[in-house]
Amino acid sequence: MLKLDRITSGYGAFTALWDVSVRVEAGEAVAVVGPNGAGKTTLMRVISGLLPVRSGRLVFEDRDLTGEKAYDVVAHGIAHVPEGRRIFPALTVGENLKMGAFLPAARKHYRESLERVYTLFPVLAERPTQRAGSLSGGEQQMLAVGRALMSRPKLILLDEPSMGLAPVMVLRLFDLIRRVREEGYTILVVEQNVRQVLKIVDRAYLLEVGRIRMEGRASELAEQDFVRKAYVGA
Repeated sequence: MLKLDRITSGYGAFTALWDVSVRVEAGEAVAVVGPNGAGKTTLMRVISGLLPVRSGRLVFEDRDLTGEKAYDVVAHGIAHVPEGRRIFPALTVGENLKMGAFLPAARKHYRESLERVYTLFPVLAERPTQRAGSLSGGEQQMLAVGRALMSRPKLILLDEPSMGLAPVMVLRLFDLIRRVREEGYTILVVEQNVRQVLKIVDRAYLLEVGRIRMEGRASELAEQDFVRKAYVGA
């Protein structure tokens, strides 16, 4: 479904990604893990069209999206849940969700999508008129994911979804991601919480200093001595 072939990108004179190759098949959940500053968020920004590619190719469903603008990437079916959630705090829960369905194709299925989101996240269904900024951090993350689902995506990008959440909420969040996956969505998640994310994905890539250092089945990576000592805490 998604293929990044030897992608190099960065900011100004700084190169953040070097020859990075990643693939995600339809129906998979794939993680990109690694330390802070490894280039994980940069990778997500490249996929969603927020950051230009310097070299390499980005292909989605056999269509070359290299150089496509962010709004075109969304129209092709890629929804990005950014680091820090980036909800609209002054708008209500319902208004935030409506913003996620701005594409013409998504508007046609607005009611159906809204019902699906409220089924996945009942807490949002209980407070459609509440200001989004007054929600807890975990509820805001649910709203950010729900807003992405409203665009009826084929692929969901989750950028550091557990960042800033209390430990008990982190466990709930990963359970919610598992439920979203069970709904049939394809997911690419970047995450520092390696222990938890490797439990819910099929495959994973280890990104360090802008380069892929290791890749494989999630269960196999979790058992690698290097990964266990450096990231899993075992």
